[in-house]
Amino acid sequence: MTIPDRTIQEAKRQRLFLLLCGIFITNALIAEIIGGKIFSVETLLGIAPAQLPIAGQKLDFNMTAGVISWPVVFITSDIINEYFGRKGVKRISYLTSALIVYTFLIIYVATQLPPAQFWLDLNNTDSNGNTFNINDAFSKIFNQGLGIMIGSITAFLLGQLLDILVFSWLRRKTGSRFIWLRATGSTMFSQLVDSFVVIGIAFYVFGNWDLKLVFSVGTINYLYKGVVAILLTPLLYVAHYFIDNYLGKEYAEELSHHAAHE
Repeated sequence: MTIPDRTIQEAKRQRLFLLLCGIFITNALIAEIIGGKIFSVETLLGIAPAQLPIAGQKLDFNMTAGVISWPVVFITSDIINEYFGRKGVKRISYLTSALIVYTFLIIYVATQLPPAQFWLDLNNTDSNGNTFNINDAFSKIFNQGLGIMIGSITAFLLGQLLDILVFSWLRRKTGSRFIWLRATGSTMFSQLVDSFVVIGIAFYVFGNWDLKLVFSVGTINYLYKGVVAILLTPLLYVAHYFIDNYLGKEYAEELSHHAAHE
């Protein structure tokens, strides 16, 4: 391979890393910002409450809105680990955590700014004509973020570190085979911790939920993440196909091999 060819491949590698980091950070931040909303899957689908019998309780599918974008974070994390190794995932995880802190600090400052009177007047009723204070609503929604931020960063870092360890361990055991096993296995293990830690800290320690509700929502979130991790496994193979073609099969395998033994 000539030096110009290697230079081109290195440039492609850097562009790929920037793209993956952008996807990872964007979806993680979105999940944090919208995570304060709890929605009903049954109502969304227009079906009766599930009432799943789990651990002596009847659980419905109530989940945080953050689950919309977290699956993208899982997939991107595994792809980064595959081609850039544990160091690559750790760097982007630490950077994302710092950006989450920064985001919520800015949001907190925004909630403390005095509202303009015309803004209050223009938005003084809700969709049903009831009296409404938009500034109070804005503050209430976003100030949930402090507990969510602390819980999310704790769960995020813990989950990512566990994901990295399990993914790397499985890759050493399986080599280049069984992409589905190391991706799904690492996600299922790490999200078992993440699902309960984030909700427990955000809504039990800093909120007004009881442990029964934490267990209920955490269990449903984990079941959702597990199902999604399995369903999205084919996308990992699609991503590998395009990345291998973009970087070149030989160079992509070289990166993957290096990442596995770093």
